[in-house]
Amino acid sequence: MFEFQSLEVYKKAVLFHLNCKMILGKQKLAKYINDQLGRASYSIVLNIEEGCAKSSKADRKNYFTTSRGSVFECVAILDIMHQSKDLDEEKYLENLKLADELSRTLYKMISNVSNP
Repeated sequence: MFEFQSLEVYKKAVLFHLNCKMILGKQKLAKYINDQLGRASYSIVLNIEEGCAKSSKADRKNYFTTSRGSVFECVAILDIMHQSKDLDEEKYLENLKLADELSRTLYKMISNVSNP
């Protein structure tokens, strides 16, 4: 097992991506929505992993910051889907909660690598 695989933030990011993938699989949405949400949620996972692989604090911070930006991107997409009635309230709130947890954890990780 790789070290990053044991991190809770990584496990939650994988779960969030799978949730997004499930939402996309159940909906008939425009191709650009499928592409954007799929890529953004996947980016969260991959940037956590890649950040963990870097030895310099600046590199780690950059990847964790990109990962957090992808969380925000996903939330914006989920907001639009919810407001346009393409995503029900329960799934919206469930994924919003998980996104909030990811964002907060990533913020702490960014702060930790930013401090001397």
